[in-house]
Amino acid sequence: MAGRSRTELESFPNVVTMFFRRAREKGDAPFLWRKADGAWTSMSWREAAEQVTQMASALKRLGLKPGDRVMLVSENRPEFCIADHAIMAAGGVTVPTYTTNTERDHAHILEDSRARMAIVSTQKLATTVTRAVFNSSHCREIIGIEPMRIGQGGDVNFHDWTSLMSGETPDIDGYEASAAKIGREDLACLIYTSGTGGAPRGVMQPHRALIHNCEGATAIISEDFGWDDEIFLSFLPLSHAYEHTGGQFFPIGLGAQIYYAEGLDKLAANIEEVGPTIMVVVPRLFEVLRMRVLKSIEKQGKVPNYLMRRALEIGEKDYYGKVPLKDRPADMLLNVMLRPKIRKRFGGRLKAMVSGGAPLNPEIGIFFHSLGLTLLQGYGQTESGPIAACNRPSVGLKMDTVGPPLKNIEVKIAEDGELLLKGDLVMLGYWRNEEDTAKALVDGWLHTGDIGHLDEKGRLAITDRKKDIIVNDKGDNVAPQRVEGMLTLEPEILQAMVAGDKRPYLVGLIVPDAEWTREWAAANGVPNDDVALKENPDYLKAISAAVDRVNKDLAAVEKVRRVTLADEPFTVENGQMTPSLKIRRHVLKASYGERMDALYK
Repeated sequence: MAGRSRTELESFPNVVTMFFRRAREKGDAPFLWRKADGAWTSMSWREAAEQVTQMASALKRLGLKPGDRVMLVSENRPEFCIADHAIMAAGGVTVPTYTTNTERDHAHILEDSRARMAIVSTQKLATTVTRAVFNSSHCREIIGIEPMRIGQGGDVNFHDWTSLMSGETPDIDGYEASAAKIGREDLACLIYTSGTGGAPRGVMQPHRALIHNCEGATAIISEDFGWDDEIFLSFLPLSHAYEHTGGQFFPIGLGAQIYYAEGLDKLAANIEEVGPTIMVVVPRLFEVLRMRVLKSIEKQGKVPNYLMRRALEIGEKDYYGKVPLKDRPADMLLNVMLRPKIRKRFGGRLKAMVSGGAPLNPEIGIFFHSLGLTLLQGYGQTESGPIAACNRPSVGLKMDTVGPPLKNIEVKIAEDGELLLKGDLVMLGYWRNEEDTAKALVDGWLHTGDIGHLDEKGRLAITDRKKDIIVNDKGDNVAPQRVEGMLTLEPEILQAMVAGDKRPYLVGLIVPDAEWTREWAAANGVPNDDVALKENPDYLKAISAAVDRVNKDLAAVEKVRRVTLADEPFTVENGQMTPSLKIRRHVLKASYGERMDALYK
C-alpha cells in the first residue's frame, strides 16, 4: 500500500465502494482483529466482504428498502463494521447508537429516526433496546449479534445474526456493482449528537462527507509520516462520529488493520500488545496516561525522576524553538535511557496519536512531545464529517491550535468570531428538523458555534464554544474549557466545571481525584470517607491549594475564587457527561446551581 496516490480516494463515490475496493486489493490479508481466550484472532478482508454481502441480503429479505434506517447498538467489535457496511450495501442508512444509552434515549432515537430495524450485540444491551422497540412506532425487527434470550416477542420479530447469514450466498461482485450506484450526496448514516445542551439531534452525514474526511486524513499520513501498512487500535465508541470516521472509514481507506480493544481497563495492555501505528483518542485519556506515567516514574527512584525532569525541561525548549547546545548531550542520553522505554509502553511503532472530541490542554501535548511521542490535535464536529482540521508536523506543531484545515475546505471567521465552514464535509442537515438546520446551514456555510481564528501559518485556533463563553458582570469574556482543562491537570482534581456568567468572578465545582484522595487520607491518618473528608479543613485546604496553583497562571478574570465539591464524579451513567466525555453544563447547573450561587454570598 505504500506510496498509493491520495487521488484514488477522491474517485470513490461512497464508502461502500471504498470498502469493496480495498477488500478486493487485500484479499486474504488480515483486517479485523479481536481478542478471544487470551489470543488475538483476525478476520480477513475477503471474509469481511463476504459477511457484508450475506448480511445485506438478509436485511433485504427482512424487508429493508432503500433509505430505511437501521439502529446499530454495539460495542467496538468486528460485527459493528460488518453490520454498518451491510446496512449501506443494502441501500439503508446506519443509525449508530451509544451502548450507554438508556431506554428513554433509545426510544427517542427510534421514534425520531423512524428506524425499521435494530441490530444489537449482546443480551445485556438487548434488554434495554427491546423495551424501547416494543414501544416504538416503526421498528419491528431486532437482530442479535449474540444469541438473545427472549421470553415473548409479540409483534416484534427476533433474529439470530449467525442464522441469518448462514442462509445467504456471498455475492461480492454483485454488491460491489450495485454499490457504485450510491451517490456522494446520498445519506450514509444518521448520527445523533451527544446532547450537551438537550435532546440529541440526528446529523445527516452524506457519503461525500465521509470520503472527504478520509481523503484529508490520508493526505496528512502520506505526506507527513509516510503511508505504510497501518495498524489502528479502536477503543472510542464507534457510535461517535469521531471514531466512526477516524477509527473505521479512515483505516479502511488506508487498507489498514483494525484491532478492537478489550475495554478501557485493558487499554494500556492492548496498546503494548498490538503496537498501533495510529491512535484516535480524546484529551481525557491523555490526562490519565500522563498521570500514570508520572506516578510510575515517581516510584522508581532518583535517577528515573531526574531523567523525567530533564526530559520535560528539554522537551519544552525543543517545542518552543530548538534544544540548546548545552542540553544536547542530556537529550542524547534521554534518547537511550528514557524515551525508548516510554515508546515501548505505547507499542513501539506509534507514528501519531490524534486527539479530538474536546480541547486539548497544550501542556499535555508538550508533555508527550518531550517523551518522543507525536501528539496531533484535531478539530471538527459531527456536522463536519467530523474532521475539519488537524495538526501537521510539516506546518509546525503548535499545541494551542488544531492545525490547518483539511484540503478542499473553505473557512471564514464571522464578525463575532464564529468559525464557518463550507465544503464536501458539511452535513445535509438535521434529520426532520428544518428549524435547527436553517440556523446551522446558511448559504452552504456551516455555523459551527465555535469561536476561533487562523494564525500566520494558517493554523486554526479554537478558543471556545460560542454558547459556553462566560461573560462576567464587567463584560469580560472567559473561555471556561481552558480554565477547566488547567484545573484537571492538577493531581488533586479529576473533573471540574466553572461558572460565572454575569457575576464578578468565577467559581468552580470540583471532583477530587479518588486515587489522590486515598493517598492523602492514608498519609494524614484519617478514614477515606467522602462525607467526612468534605468537612475536613485540611483536606479542603489541599484542594484549594491546587486551585491556587492554577490561578497563578491565569488572567485576573479567569481566576477561580471559590469552589465547592461535587457529590459524585461526572459520568455518562448519571447524565452529567456525554458518551464522548464532555460535561453537560445544563445538567450540572441544575444539580449544583444553588450550591454554586451560594459561593457568591
